[in-house]
Order: sequence, then structure tokens, then C-alpha cells
Amino acid sequence: MRVVDENGEQLGVLDTRKALEIAMEKGLDLVEVAANADPPVCKIMDFGKFKYQQKKKLQEAKKKQTVIQIKEVKFRPKTDDHDYQTKLKHIRRFLEGGDRCKVTVFFRGREIVHKDRGLMVLERVVEDTQDMAKVESRPAAEGRTMTMMLAPVKKAPAPKAKPKAEAEGQEQPQQD
Repeated sequence: MRVVDENGEQLGVLDTRKALEIAMEKGLDLVEVAANADPPVCKIMDFGKFKYQQKKKLQEAKKKQTVIQIKEVKFRPKTDDHDYQTKLKHIRRFLEGGDRCKVTVFFRGREIVHKDRGLMVLERVVEDTQDMAKVESRPAAEGRTMTMMLAPVKKAPAPKAKPKAEAEGQEQPQQD
């Protein structure tokens, strides 16, 4: 097997027993890092320390990741304008937070006959959120519900404003 020491220097292709002896002399472990290579690659290292560092790297990666949730807002075909505006504010807040939003229209009783009214509600939501959302899945009817998915649109970061004096290329007069 090919052996690499704790400093990253190659010791060459050695017998397994010889590599284990070298590792034991240094008080370290012999760890196989590439089993599929020809010959297999082993590294002399402190395995406990290695596992600890891997765990810390995993924790750091977890801290930096963002979890995108799916929030749901429910409408009815007869939702009044004020209620509609309130729910639209919720949708906008969810999209600004970076979450996807599932918009659902529920039909009760004989309302199911008027699926066009439900579609009008969903189209109105698309129209009112077109500046900040894109339609991920078009409205689809499933039983007594009609659903649609909205995803936030990534905006380009706004350029930072410079103070007026720098923008004009002049120095500001100092007051004593």
C-alpha cells in the first residue's frame, strides 16, 4: 500500500506490517483514505483528532446552510378583498424571507362547480406578486382543492451608495 505520513509527505509503497510499525513508533494510527486506488492509499494520522475535525467541519457547514420551507396560504373562491389583501401580505412576507409559498383554494359544497372563480383568485395572486415571485407550478385542481406553488425571485444586490463628495470627486470643506 502507498503510505503518506502525518505531514503529507509520501513514504512510498510499503508492506502493511511495516506501515503499522511506523505508525506505532510515532504513536499515531494508520488510516486507509483511498481504498479503490491501485495500490490503496493509507495515511499516518491521529484518527481521534481527524474524526473531531470532520465533526467540526460538518457543524460549520450546517450553520451556513439555509433551510427553505414551504409555507401555505389558503383561500376560498369567495374570499373578500380585505381578507385577500391580508393573505397577500403573508405571501409577500414568506417570499421576502426566502421561503416557497403554496397557495391553495378550497371549494366547499356546490362551490366546486365554479372552479373558474378559484382560478381567478390564483391568477390574481400571481399578478400581485409578479415583482417578487415566479410560478413554480401552475394551478392544478386536485379533488376539492386547487393549488399553485410560488418561489421567490433572486434579486441582484443593489450597488452601495457613495457619499456625495466622493461621487462628485470633490473634497468636503473642513469647518474649524
